[in-house]
Amino acid sequence: MAESYIVKIKLVSQDRPCFAGHKPGQEWTFDGQIPAGICPSAWYAIYPYLLTMANGGIFPWQQDPDINVISCPDHLVHNTFELRRARRE
Repeated sequence: MAESYIVKIKLVSQDRPCFAGHKPGQEWTFDGQIPAGICPSAWYAIYPYLLTMANGGIFPWQQDPDINVISCPDHLVHNTFELRRARRE
């Protein structure tokens, strides 16, 4: 069976105030379910990468396979999220 991971989601930057109320520094943990309070638009952008990372997948363009940076699709806000995975203990 493939190894699975816990993935931390952190809002690392923002150009303008977020309509969902997110602020830089906010963090969520993905452990198999949608984290409470995360904006649906951001979630739909993050989810494909998150699911891949949580199940041990990699993206060849990333220098560190355990870190990925994803942008929210809201062009008026431009939230940038960092996904960071860690092995389950």
